[in-house]
Amino acid sequence: MNFELDDAALVLRVLELGTLSAAARERDVPVSQISRNLARLEAACGVRLLRRTTHGLSLTDAGDVFVAHARQLLQTREVLEADLGRQRDGPHGWVRVAVSPALASALIAPSLPGLYAKHPGLNVDLCADDRMVDMAREGIDIAIRTGTLRGDSLVALQIGAYGRTLCASPDYLARYGQPKTVADLSQHRLIASSVSTSLNRWPLVKEMGARSHNDHSKDHWQVQGHTRSDSSGTTLALVLNGVGMARLSDLVARPHVHTGALRPVLTTSFDPEPVPIYAVMLQERHRLPKLRACIDWWRDWLAHNPPDASTHS
Repeated sequence: MNFELDDAALVLRVLELGTLSAAARERDVPVSQISRNLARLEAACGVRLLRRTTHGLSLTDAGDVFVAHARQLLQTREVLEADLGRQRDGPHGWVRVAVSPALASALIAPSLPGLYAKHPGLNVDLCADDRMVDMAREGIDIAIRTGTLRGDSLVALQIGAYGRTLCASPDYLARYGQPKTVADLSQHRLIASSVSTSLNRWPLVKEMGARSHNDHSKDHWQVQGHTRSDSSGTTLALVLNGVGMARLSDLVARPHVHTGALRPVLTTSFDPEPVPIYAVMLQERHRLPKLRACIDWWRDWLAHNPPDASTHS
């Protein structure tokens, strides 16, 4: 067989996207060119690789065998290119990163100047969205995720952790007063999550839980919310504008606490419950030098910039 690896990569991408037209749009070429490339590959292999029906695309038995080997070939090519490039001028190329808008602002944006200074051959393509991305289908190299992870096809490396701190703006505290105890929160305007019930269970430190008059539980304060939000970025905006108080990620809250735009509240009453931050990659890509360079940098950056908002009070 004599075929080009780019044509093999095209087969994999067509399968990930689901249609020839989607692959054509991504490559900015006519659909007819995609069809010709696939036909050339099938001719070189001497077998049919894809079935095309009104219901979509599927692999033939020969296509299943081809795809398994093609993934290995393409991975080997990419690792070879990366290793040769690293020998020449260090890690280089585009790295597509999926991250929530809040972490994009709190982690990626402030850390990028240092990453670019250390590895000038790297370029980062940010996909800032709160939704869970399909890494293979959307061509994501690294997804920054928090909490519990699932997926046997993924490699997850912990790069840090963050807790949560109850925060309010100076304007809010001037209007509604500073709560002295957890029980005082029943008289305050609290901002709750509309998408995650667990974020509305504010964990008390053990000794506070024993003394709490909270009827819902002895170990947490259950928040119904005067206002609700479906994203961390929106919650931050609400707190900054004095709408109410909320438990914010320390990564998100820290720069605003540092400037005085936010103030930590009841820091000895609530348990920060640190949550791990992971860099997640597809199994076949996690050894690429350009990905490891980014991950090592973000782990180092977080180690030197611990996200503890309450320490700035």
